[in-house]
Amino acid sequence: MIRKFVLIMLLTVPLFRGTVVAQLPVELFTGNEKTTLDLMFFRFFNNAKTEPSHFLFFNRNRVSVDYRMTGSSYLPQFGFTEAVSYNHPRLRGFAPVMVVQILNSGVFPKAGIEYVLMRNDLTLFSWFVSELKHKTVFDYYLLLRYRKPITDQLKIYTQFESLNTYYTASSHWFFIQRIRLGLSKSKFQFGLGTDLSERTQSDQALSSNTGLFFRYEF
Repeated sequence: MIRKFVLIMLLTVPLFRGTVVAQLPVELFTGNEKTTLDLMFFRFFNNAKTEPSHFLFFNRNRVSVDYRMTGSSYLPQFGFTEAVSYNHPRLRGFAPVMVVQILNSGVFPKAGIEYVLMRNDLTLFSWFVSELKHKTVFDYYLLLRYRKPITDQLKIYTQFESLNTYYTASSHWFFIQRIRLGLSKSKFQFGLGTDLSERTQSDQALSSNTGLFFRYEF
């Protein structure tokens, strides 16, 4: 499974390099409980004049491997998220968005509203979507990334990511927060990170994974 995931990630790089104005950041995160490999980018498709169009593509490929893995338990978890939104300047950062998520548990098409703000050292990306199969499930996603210059070549790198899933037909919910704090030099970022997750079903469960992240932008 892990080999297949890595192969998909490697194939994704040349597939979108010609059609999307994008860098392709890959992150390796080694925590106290799990190791994750993550490829995430979002950029505008080029139009016929090779200029950025109004269509924004979001791509997220992620796999997580638990150190307690056996042949039947704590198996690798994977997720593929693809989203396309139409960002007209008159909408001032807001846009309709279509999302497809492929997880261990199935395929989930979603639709809703997105907001994006991208500057040289600041990125704010967020959406609120509803599942099209189960209309009682809502997701709120937030990505905040900021780099503060220290010198001409060195910057402080910070990133906060949050995914909140709500089930309106029940009291179930699922929260994920991922925090990164480190340094950025050229195309390389590294530092400390933590992944937190909390969910309620029959009971409440909280888990954390803290360690080091290494990120490179191809």
